[in-house]
Amino acid sequence: MAFDGFVVSNLVHDMKDKLIGGRITKISQPEKDELVLTIKNYDTLKLDISVSPSLPLMYFTEETKPAPLTAPGFCMLLRKHLNSARILDIVQPGFERVIKISIEHLNEMGDVCRKWLIIELMGKHSNIIFTDENNVIIDSIKRISAAVSSVREVLPGRTYFIPKTDEKSDIIKADFDSFKNKLSESNHIISKSLYLSYTGFSPLFANEICHISGVDHDSHPEQLSGNDYLSLYEITLNFVKKALSGEFSPCIAVKDGNYSEFSCFELSVFNGDNNSLIYFDNISDTLRAFYLQKEKQSRINQKSASLRKILQNLTERVSHKYDLQQKQIESTLKREKYKVYGELITTYGYSLPENSKELTCIDYYTGNEVTIPLDDTIPVMANAKKYFDRYAKLKRTYEQASLQLEQSGEELEYLKTIRVSLDIAENEADLNEIRKELTDFGYIKKSPVNKKDKLKAKSRPLHYVTEDGYHMYVGKNNYQNDYLTHKFATGNDWWFHAKKVPGSHVIVKCDSNGEIPDKVFETAAALAAYYSSVSSNDKVEVDYIQKKNVKRPNSALPGFVIYHTNYSMNIKPSIEGLTIVND
Repeated sequence: MAFDGFVVSNLVHDMKDKLIGGRITKISQPEKDELVLTIKNYDTLKLDISVSPSLPLMYFTEETKPAPLTAPGFCMLLRKHLNSARILDIVQPGFERVIKISIEHLNEMGDVCRKWLIIELMGKHSNIIFTDENNVIIDSIKRISAAVSSVREVLPGRTYFIPKTDEKSDIIKADFDSFKNKLSESNHIISKSLYLSYTGFSPLFANEICHISGVDHDSHPEQLSGNDYLSLYEITLNFVKKALSGEFSPCIAVKDGNYSEFSCFELSVFNGDNNSLIYFDNISDTLRAFYLQKEKQSRINQKSASLRKILQNLTERVSHKYDLQQKQIESTLKREKYKVYGELITTYGYSLPENSKELTCIDYYTGNEVTIPLDDTIPVMANAKKYFDRYAKLKRTYEQASLQLEQSGEELEYLKTIRVSLDIAENEADLNEIRKELTDFGYIKKSPVNKKDKLKAKSRPLHYVTEDGYHMYVGKNNYQNDYLTHKFATGNDWWFHAKKVPGSHVIVKCDSNGEIPDKVFETAAALAAYYSSVSSNDKVEVDYIQKKNVKRPNSALPGFVIYHTNYSMNIKPSIEGLTIVND
């Protein structure tokens, strides 16, 4: 994620087009570090400004956020000065992550006054600052005293300025010689040198410049030739010219099906396996789409935290039990030896005198001489019974431990499928179904049924359609896998699953003869690989077979099936070429 100076430049460009000349009709402060300005120009627009330390953000929105009944002091101050105020100009100093909005309004005496609303989108140092036309701070959404920052105080009455650092320069003022000298003197790799040397650069943008220039972003400045520096300079200058002229291409990079990065320019560094780009008409739509998905995933992660903790504890407990059972089996490995000892004593022991402490004889199974310890406090032949009893006890232990080990192994595999279900979960309905499954099998204590729970949205399998119209269904948990395979699919439909690893059942619906094109087989296999525990692998082996050949063993756990004479293919996990259907 890179809310860098170039993204800010794109945002300023859009704001100039839409807001200059408009009037502020409403100001609200839904959160302590967030403002929403409603501006009426040709259309009525809402500008959401968040200076959250973890997520500084600014974009146009259509969402109406509830405001507190009593407006915070900073919001009341802005309403006093800026209600019905007109926006004169919007500027970005250099490529700083700063937006200055020039505003004209009438004071209590009816005189025309000008103010600045300054938005600093600088990570944990982000702020919204309100100043007069002489840059004297009237107030800010976050007051910063000298005790908090030794660089700059942000308090009423102080003069506003943008903190400067000696290390960073304005790329607009750079010529080739200064550009080359600044980078060549750096002690960092070239990509880091770029974003540490110039204002507004981010690591993502620096990597993009290196990629287009054909320069390894991990190389050190002394490894670069003059042509390398020239190429870096020309590519950088080209981006600067595009930004200054408003030639932007807002996009989101998708990696392994998830939103990975956003930018105001095409991200060629993401062209490759498992990567793709989604383009948008403007930067606000880009930011809104990107952060909505991130926020959605964050909410799901928070809501699933308790389930993940339960699952982790269960897995650790069963793993511990599995290890103990393995050790128990290892302790029985000598059982056959004790059986042979008993047989050899029975065969040769009659010739030994009583009170003998050992028997040396030939093992007729191996032909080797063996010495067998004897208990001299009991008769010689009683030692045979003692060894037979020990053998019988270890055999019973082995059989019981083997059965328990198999059950523990199956339980571990089952818990792994629950973990995959949690990773796939998209909403609270999915989590509720996983919670129900854990409750049904006694892992979670059953709670009283709430009538409201019955009215909640139900979780449904994922539904995709290929470009040529084939419908594919993906189970998001074990119950859905069971439903798709044993109730929804017909005999000639095709069934796909990643081989010998936890994952979703994928069903491809087809006509009565069960014939589908080779491309559909590959797409379905890639889909099954994508929704598996090994989706990060370059290649995944996927089994596929017609549904009529898939059986569920009696008393098997949900999602467990058996099948024979299946087909297999190795394929890269992907959901490309598929359209999601919201049933």
